[in-house]
Amino acid sequence: MENLLPGSVIDAIFDFTFYYPLFMSYLWMCGGLYYYFHYERADRPFDQPPPLKEYPPVSILVPCHNEAECIEETVAALQAIDYPEFEILLIDDGSTDTTPQMLDRFTKADRRIRVIHLARNQGKAVGLNTAAMMAKHDYFLCIDGDSIVDPHCLRWMMRHLIDSPRVGAVTGNPRIRTRSTLLGRIQVGEFSSIIGLIKRAQRTYGKVFTVSGVMVCFRRAALHNAGYWNPDALTEDIDISWRLQMRHWDVRFEPNALCWILMPETMRGLWRQRLRWAMGGTQVLFSQNGLFGRWRHRRMLPVYLEYFTSVIWAYTMAAVILLWALGQFVTLPPALYVDTLIPGWNGMVIGTTCLLQFAVSMFLDAKYEKGLGRYYYWMIWYPLAYWMLSVFTTLVAIPKVILRGKKRATWVSPDRGLQP
Repeated sequence: MENLLPGSVIDAIFDFTFYYPLFMSYLWMCGGLYYYFHYERADRPFDQPPPLKEYPPVSILVPCHNEAECIEETVAALQAIDYPEFEILLIDDGSTDTTPQMLDRFTKADRRIRVIHLARNQGKAVGLNTAAMMAKHDYFLCIDGDSIVDPHCLRWMMRHLIDSPRVGAVTGNPRIRTRSTLLGRIQVGEFSSIIGLIKRAQRTYGKVFTVSGVMVCFRRAALHNAGYWNPDALTEDIDISWRLQMRHWDVRFEPNALCWILMPETMRGLWRQRLRWAMGGTQVLFSQNGLFGRWRHRRMLPVYLEYFTSVIWAYTMAAVILLWALGQFVTLPPALYVDTLIPGWNGMVIGTTCLLQFAVSMFLDAKYEKGLGRYYYWMIWYPLAYWMLSVFTTLVAIPKVILRGKKRATWVSPDRGLQP
């Protein structure tokens, strides 16, 4: 291989593997801090949303599949939302537990609730499309069946949709409820550092890679223009985010709109979730590659290239690991020999930058959740656990998406961790 690739190219590949995470980390921190000082710092406390110019009625869509353990508290939180007029549409997507009976019981107790029963599991996108056709109102709040919303969330999200007719979707700020294991505690920091900080930075730089499907508000006209949700998309939230923005609708992040979610706390559950996310991102890379050469889509190009580069990084990182493993058994040319994977000075630089990024993100999120600091020192394990997970799910995702072809994405009951 050394004969095939000049030494300078091999050095460049190793440099890319090391410097790319550092570059992106400082890019996210700069963008996130700009967003905070420009848009966020002067906002009211999250439990004191500003008054709106008007209060158009909203349809709340809740797709459900085997949610019997969680749906009661989800519906109770929705009923407590502080907003003048809304309806709740609960979509039973072929559940095999007691979810259908529970949903029917809710309709008898609250006239704002309606239930849609689908005969078999057809996937979240089909459930949302069905509910959108039956919704009474022109604004939708979409919530997962196992999440708990803050009572003030809708006022914060609707302020964007009311103030700007260009806004097609507003995504909220999900917070982790499951914190029993090391994986769960690391995710508390991850959702601040990776999810919250990156969404702030992407808003600063122009476009958002994805809304959080667990909590997002839509304008019906924007969804209609984009063709609603794609039943073949493994991550319907990434897919609809791209199709909205490719049609020049604005997608925004609202950090004051809080909801509390359940996440996997086992490696098996986490692998399945992250593989699905990676496959969803890969589907977008394949489906949106036509944006090159289209001047009117130029603002989406940086978002596309960032994700594409992260895929390339995953493959180069895997190559480094493979070279280290090969070097334990065969004699490699000096330029290809990796003596150890144990972090040296470069590992210290990456670790320090990683902790700095988490410190910045926890500073930004401190106003929404007290006591985040006690999870800070768990984050030293993040590069080891989650970067490796990201590398291997990305490696697996691309061939799986190619082999999958066009096929409807249906529900698989997730690992919901050890619930508090």
